[in-house]
Amino acid sequence: MTPAERQDLIMAMLRKQRSVVRKELATACGCNERTIRRDIDALSVSGFPVEAVPGNGGGVRLAEWYQPHRTTLCPEQMEVLRRLMNSAQPEDRATLGSILDQFGPRH
Repeated sequence: MTPAERQDLIMAMLRKQRSVVRKELATACGCNERTIRRDIDALSVSGFPVEAVPGNGGGVRLAEWYQPHRTTLCPEQMEVLRRLMNSAQPEDRATLGSILDQFGPRH
């Protein structure tokens, strides 16, 4: 796996989990933890919103301010989802609410 492929995988895992230990990243990338540390440094220097987590079993996390999916819904899309939520089955309301929370603007 090339450094670019590893770094893409690291960012994909972080977008999904927000925080990952180096050991898990090393296993997923098929490399050692030292290589992961170098990749994290490279991502950080390149301006990616990553922060190293120090200590035994340390890893990496996305910066608190980074919200990759925020404000991806336009106001019209949000209004449609809110209307659907009002008429949805109870078990579907939670899912629609989570979509609004994840993809809507922060209040």
